[in-house]
Amino acid sequence: MITILSFYKLKKIKKLKSLKNILFKKINYLSIKGLIILSPEGINGTLAGSTNNINIIKKIIVKNLNISKFDIQNITKSKFIPFFKAKIKIKNEVVPINEKYNFNQNLKKKYLTPLQWNKFLELKNSKIIDVRKPFEHEVGTFKKAINPDTNNFRDFKNYLSTVNKDVKLGMFCTGGIRCEKASNYLHKNGFKNIYMLKGGIINYFNKIKPKKSKWKGECFVFDNRVTIKKNATPGSYGVCNGCRMPISAKEMKSSKYKIGLSCPKCYDKLSDDQIKRFTMRHNQIVNSKIKYKFRQKR
Repeated sequence: MITILSFYKLKKIKKLKSLKNILFKKINYLSIKGLIILSPEGINGTLAGSTNNINIIKKIIVKNLNISKFDIQNITKSKFIPFFKAKIKIKNEVVPINEKYNFNQNLKKKYLTPLQWNKFLELKNSKIIDVRKPFEHEVGTFKKAINPDTNNFRDFKNYLSTVNKDVKLGMFCTGGIRCEKASNYLHKNGFKNIYMLKGGIINYFNKIKPKKSKWKGECFVFDNRVTIKKNATPGSYGVCNGCRMPISAKEMKSSKYKIGLSCPKCYDKLSDDQIKRFTMRHNQIVNSKIKYKFRQKR
């Protein structure tokens, strides 16, 4: 089985290029695949490999960041490596929301364990916000959760202007990092009763048995698994090669689903030029796979 580590650490980081070079060499040497985002405000990543090599790279990252541990780390398992290669990118923010993280802000963050989160969901005077994007919310979410239906943080800020600042506000996202950034902004703007699901949805899936789960559907993840189920194993969704949106097994049965070309979400929106390009791309992918299999047999 492949071990998949999702993690983040909010910390001021200098010499980003030097750190990138060090980590990239180690990751490739250990045959690890995945993505790491480095920024002046921290690190955020998902890496996949053997359990032993994941443990090794975890120690290497912790040592080079001069920390004792990550803020959050989640482990899931898969029968396949859900990444094609290893990438390390340097960005201005650890999560792009156009809002720099304020390390000087004196915050007393309120994290809820998965068990505490289940109880919080039952409170009548609480408001549960799904911080993720609309297409992620559509794949699955918590009962009672509200999705602001915003595709960027600027619109999310506009939504927050309509929310009562005294309400008990519960937030969740895939692994927790988007909530960290959002809570920083909320505190700065007068919200006081902010609660976050510690470790996000992935940690919830790892800790709460499916029968006691208050989650509906599956959870979108940003790798080739596409989604994971309540037991944190790879889900049933695929990805449309046309619009790059997740598609369910039901949508795959639609007459508008064309392998490598379209799905019900984008079928009626494609131009003739897009159809031509997507068809050509799909044929190239199919041909490359055939050639690869042929080379293996020789």
